[in-house]
Amino acid sequence: MITKADLLKCSITKFTQCGSKHVTLDEIATTLGISKKTIYTFFKNKADLVSASLESLLNEYKEDINGIVSSNGNDPILCVVLIYKRGFGYLKYFKPSFLFGIEKYYPKASKIFNDFIENLANNIVYNLLKQAQKTGDIKEEVNLKLIVSIYFLRIDKLVFKKNNLFDTYAKEELFNHLVIYNLKGIITPNYSNSYLV
Repeated sequence: MITKADLLKCSITKFTQCGSKHVTLDEIATTLGISKKTIYTFFKNKADLVSASLESLLNEYKEDINGIVSSNGNDPILCVVLIYKRGFGYLKYFKPSFLFGIEKYYPKASKIFNDFIENLANNIVYNLLKQAQKTGDIKEEVNLKLIVSIYFLRIDKLVFKKNNLFDTYAKEELFNHLVIYNLKGIITPNYSNSYLV
């Protein structure tokens, strides 16, 4: 018997790789070896499945973030690096059509994603950078709200422009240019970690 967790895992894989608009419930049912009716026992429609699948994926990332912060909380800059390194691991497997599709066709899923991104940048990352600034690891004159808005708020929008940057550049190169080099510009000379040397 298929579980809701199995259905969500299969669905998010299909949606992120092919775009949520292009994947049908019939395809998901066939992949899982179930009838489409079985999907309807868990979700009333495709929009609910898209939203729940995305929410499940983001909850997994939230668990990763919580683990990173609890393991490295004494070094907030390292936390930011590791959070985005993990995030790049997720983004690498997204096709741009997935994010464009939820934005265009699935408003509930789009809101879930946007709320997550806003919270990640404006609360989690901002507070970590603020903590680092208080301990003297980030230059005092740096406007952290501006830094977060410019460099950390919508990395997905930068990566998934008309031409998918993951198709042109290696994940590590993108990560260095979008995260590491920007952090190097705001840290004080006395701070370093294995990524910012």
